Amino acid sequence: MTHFNVSVPEDKVIFFNELLKNLSFAKLEQPESIGLTEAHKAIIDQRLNNYQNNPDSYLDWEEEQKNIEKRL
Repeated sequence: MTHFNVSVPEDKVIFFNELLKNLSFAKLEQPESIGLTEAHKAIIDQRLNNYQNNPDSYLDWEEEQKNIEKRL
């Protein structure tokens, strides 16, 4: 059997689920919520702390995006 992963716009989820329920051959599985591990939370906290203590050491996204686009 072939499996498909599908991304559905939020405003179409109910419709899409109902459609799949009405297809006798389709099996609908909702993914479990994926949370952050404590290790990942610690990494994010450290990065946020680093930024708060030294914001000038980080690059501005909009400015860097413009620089990238200039090089294309």
